[in-house]
Amino acid sequence: MKLDSSISAVITGGASGLGEATARALAAEGVKVGIFDLNAEKGEALAKELGGVFAQCNVTDEAGVDAAFATSREAIGQERILVNCAGIGNAIKTAGRDKETGEIKPFPTDKFDLIIQINLVGTFRCIAKSAAGMMSLDPLPDGDRGAIINTASVAAQDGQIGQAAYSASKAGVVGMTLPIARDLSREAIRINTILPGIFNTPLLQGAPEKVKQALGAQVPFPARLGEPAEYAHLAKTMIENGYFNGEAVRLDGAIRMAPR
Repeated sequence: MKLDSSISAVITGGASGLGEATARALAAEGVKVGIFDLNAEKGEALAKELGGVFAQCNVTDEAGVDAAFATSREAIGQERILVNCAGIGNAIKTAGRDKETGEIKPFPTDKFDLIIQINLVGTFRCIAKSAAGMMSLDPLPDGDRGAIINTASVAAQDGQIGQAAYSASKAGVVGMTLPIARDLSREAIRINTILPGIFNTPLLQGAPEKVKQALGAQVPFPARLGEPAEYAHLAKTMIENGYFNGEAVRLDGAIRMAPR
């Protein structure tokens, strides 16, 4: 897919971190960007800066997602690109003991379900609705009708203590990538998933510098945190390369983590 001003894109979780970097990278090529996020202040400011559109969106809310797509499409047209970066995490053991009282507690099921609803079901919801919209477009000269990028995590394959819900949600994103690629193949819509390692996103920016350096030192090479622009570069490559389809690719500096 050739990126230029004739192309529109939607980025969920687009107001910060990996999503913001991707929005910037696409806008730099002339692409019109729609930014979906819960943070209206940051989202509106970024959309204004990039000449795009912002829609406040909770990916677990069916009507809200429909409204966000309607807002974006009215302003910049039907998107040919969807990048799913909206997601959250938590750290709770399957069963554990309270550090102060010793009380044994199971993982609260509602907190497990919340992670699944946002990271997995929310991602699929946006994929299905965006793909349906892409199907209304004519294919481009190179044959593409649309391209979708999902964000999983190395935790999908390499989950740590307390990451049962997060790992399950991200493994689900990886697991549905190839079936969706096959579902959409006759419609000329491609889909790929990126599995980031430890990245310098807002989640880590508040951590002490020593903590960030220690995390970065665990990466074989380069021994540092990943930068959002590096995620955006890979996302852009997946969009532009018409033979990239149905793939789940780790972007992690070759990190493989022992339990911790």
